[in-house]
This record gives sequence, C-alpha cells and structure tokens, in this order.
Amino acid sequence: MREFDAEYLRETRRGMWDDSRAALSALELASRSSILDVGCGEGALTRVLREESPGEAVGCDRDGGLLAELAGPTVRGDAYRLPFADACFDLVACQALLINLSEPRRALEEFARVARDRVACIEPDNDAVRIDSTVDAESRLAERARTRYLRGVDTDVALGADAADLFREVGLSDVTTARYEQTLVVEPPYTERDVAAVGRMARGDGLRDRRPAMAGDEEALDALRSAWRAMGRDAVSQLERGEYRRTETVPFYVTAGAV
Repeated sequence: MREFDAEYLRETRRGMWDDSRAALSALELASRSSILDVGCGEGALTRVLREESPGEAVGCDRDGGLLAELAGPTVRGDAYRLPFADACFDLVACQALLINLSEPRRALEEFARVARDRVACIEPDNDAVRIDSTVDAESRLAERARTRYLRGVDTDVALGADAADLFREVGLSDVTTARYEQTLVVEPPYTERDVAAVGRMARGDGLRDRRPAMAGDEEALDALRSAWRAMGRDAVSQLERGEYRRTETVPFYVTAGAV
C-alpha cells in the first residue's frame, strides 16, 4: 500500500464535500448508530460522516501519525485485519483507499465481516481525470504523465468505475453506484497553496516524486519532465500577470452494498 502524508491528503480531498453530499444518500447516514471509516487518513471523510449521522463514526488507519490529526474515536488498524469482531458496525466505509491496495478484494471481504448492514466505498477513476488550463500544454502533458503513471503503478488507481463488480464478487447485494465529481479550481486571487503548486510544476517536483512508479525508459521520462518544467514556467508567468486558471475534475464513484 502506498503511503501519504497529512498535507497531501488534505490537498487531494480539499473541498470534496463542500457543495453537495447527495451522492452519499446510499449510505443512509441519518439512520446509522455506528460507522467505521477504514483508511481514514487525516479524517476528511470521518468528519463528514460525523456531521451527517447521529451515531458514532470511528476513524481507523494503520498510520498513527495520521490518526493524530483526527479528534474523537480512532483505532489503529490494517484494512486487511481489522481489530474488530464480526458485525460490529452498521456501516463500514472508505474513501480513496481501495485504489491504493494491492488486494482490494481482500479488504472488502474484511469490511463485510465487521459490517452488519452495509459496506460502501468512495473511489476515484483516475483514468478519467480532466484538466483544463490557460496554459496550452498543461492538459496534454498531464494526460501523458497520467497515462505513464497508470501503466506503471502496481495498484488499480482507476478502480472507482468498476468497484460495483468487486462488491458483487465478494457477495454483497443490492449494490448501487453514484458518480460524484470533485472539482479543484485555481484562479485569481491565488492562495499560497496555488502559488506553491505552480512553483512545483516549474521545478518538475511532482513528476520527480512519481517517477519511480511511472512506465517508460529514462530518456522518455527525462523528456516529459523537461516539457513539464517548461509548461510550469509558462504557468508561473501567467500567474504573475493574474491570468492563470486551471480546473481539475476528478470523477468519484460512491458504491454501496448490503451484507
């Protein structure tokens, strides 16, 4: 399983549930007395579950440092070996966890073991991410980088669209899926986070960090990073003039099934 720090998780989940939580309707949160959020990280989904449910929502993660970011009930545990008895929770859920597991089916089987009513996951389809930018090359280069990453990474980071099939394979019934789009926008007035992110593009930091997982020979990856840095410098110039705008749309699939 890949590991992420709290700041990365906060950034990638930023604003995800600010506008609408209608996609969570299949989780029937208003009627839940106990919920487990597996792989909760810094607690982005756990907080939403607590706001929408009268019951107790417990955050569970194997990283104690991430759990320290989340107040309220938490338990340190592994998604493959949850430290709970059978049928402990009304609902067992996760967000952007299965895409980072080498054995997502094994985790789902464990979710079903500790759930007494329903299991749910909120997973992206990273193969269908859309980027629109005022820098002409950004969308094209992001597509090239994403394709190499999808080919090289050792987990199914596009699992979201097919999660329903996995639910049925592990014996869950009454499976439903709802598509939800997270949109991240960079536009004036820029935040410090925006400025830092564009600076990282100009340095090629993001591609350098992902390089070990990306498919392709060294020459091709060097060429991609060089083009990426040039694109980043164009973004910096536009940002300095107040002209840079970027929209990234990530499709998520909220899949739920009955035990």
